[in-house]
Amino acid sequence: MTAQEMQKRQARAENLKVLKSEDGQYFVESSNGKVLYHVSRHNDKFICTCGDYTLNIKTDAEFKCKHILAVLNSEDIGPVIYLEKHQPQLDERFILDIKGKDFVLYAGVLDLATQKGLIKLEVDLVQFPSKENNMEAVCKATAVSKTGAVYADFGDANPGNCTALVSKHIIRVASTRAKGRALRDMCNIGIACLEELGDFEEVIPQNTPPHRDEKPPYKKPANKKHPAKPSNTGHEKPAGNQPKISEAQKRAIYNLGERKKLQKDQIEKQVFNTFGSSIDDLSSVNAGAFIQLLQTA
Repeated sequence: MTAQEMQKRQARAENLKVLKSEDGQYFVESSNGKVLYHVSRHNDKFICTCGDYTLNIKTDAEFKCKHILAVLNSEDIGPVIYLEKHQPQLDERFILDIKGKDFVLYAGVLDLATQKGLIKLEVDLVQFPSKENNMEAVCKATAVSKTGAVYADFGDANPGNCTALVSKHIIRVASTRAKGRALRDMCNIGIACLEELGDFEEVIPQNTPPHRDEKPPYKKPANKKHPAKPSNTGHEKPAGNQPKISEAQKRAIYNLGERKKLQKDQIEKQVFNTFGSSIDDLSSVNAGAFIQLLQTA
């Protein structure tokens, strides 16, 4: 069976109802709902009574008809009549509320697209940044779902629509923006990705920590029993109603840093130099910005 034929069968299997008897037997309705096909399991192999299975199993020992695929796509939750389908959902931990407006992180969109059956995600560099085009990179992302549906969109990045933190990684930013937009179309997400913003300061409140060039240089505390606390270091709790960094964000920072071969103290130093505070005192917004910085670095 070709990949295209498999995708078509997967698409048809999505809407088929699956019934299960108390003895563990499966029965799948036909497309018109007039016939029930018996799907039985023998060890790790499923067998179906439909004509499509009977015809193709003779030449393909791994063949699976749409009725078998419907059983495999169902979530067995016990002795019930109808089996429930897995419902993909966007993890709310990837949604940031900034000034009353919701933004989603690219990692959350990718997670949801994977749940929905993303099988391919490709990026083409349409325009290489150069002096002639004001150092603007343009990428095209194409996402393909298990049903064969194709979603494509573009992402652009230049020093004028990126933060200073990622301006040296123009192509990566354009690629991430393109992928985020294509995946948002696939997942039917109407809110923008945080990575699509031209500048985080467009949505980050003005009472956030100062910019990099306004921070004091990082100094490792002296090895004393009672070291004096440095003054005006920026280690204050997030102002206003900004939520603090979550444990999930903290784990993500350390995990990404480890992938980049950064030691724990190097990560903490980079956080201090970027935001003027320790990791524990970061706001959720700044934590998300730092995660993006590590992803594109």
